[in-house]
Amino acid sequence: MGQSIKEIEQEIIDDFEFLGDWTDRYQYIIEQGKALAPLADEFKIEGNRIKGCQSQVWLVATLEDNKIVYQADSDAAIVKGLVALLVRVFSNQNPHEVADAPVDFIEKIGMKDHLSPTRSNGLSEMISQIKKFANAFQTSV
Repeated sequence: MGQSIKEIEQEIIDDFEFLGDWTDRYQYIIEQGKALAPLADEFKIEGNRIKGCQSQVWLVATLEDNKIVYQADSDAAIVKGLVALLVRVFSNQNPHEVADAPVDFIEKIGMKDHLSPTRSNGLSEMISQIKKFANAFQTSV
């Protein structure tokens, strides 16, 4: 059995506490984005694009063995890293767990205080879309 949402969030919180300053933290976020599996071009369509993001962000989800598998990509390094963190936390989880999970690790790592208003809005939209997929998949589980 895989890690719970809380366990993955705690790993990220611990990583951020270890890193200390925001130069290192931004580098960590960018590295997370670089490690994200590439999204096939066929999924980079308007219907998968997250509205409200300044940069291009695509998010798709499938249900496999009662677990949601998220895939994402972005054309901006920081944003790709942010969506990679969300994919890391919420992918391979039960739709009910994703739908019910508070997304408080973002505040615990101090991210909201270090994003521009447009990036913060984009992050909220990414979380909202992740939750929408989870809610939609709950009916089929």
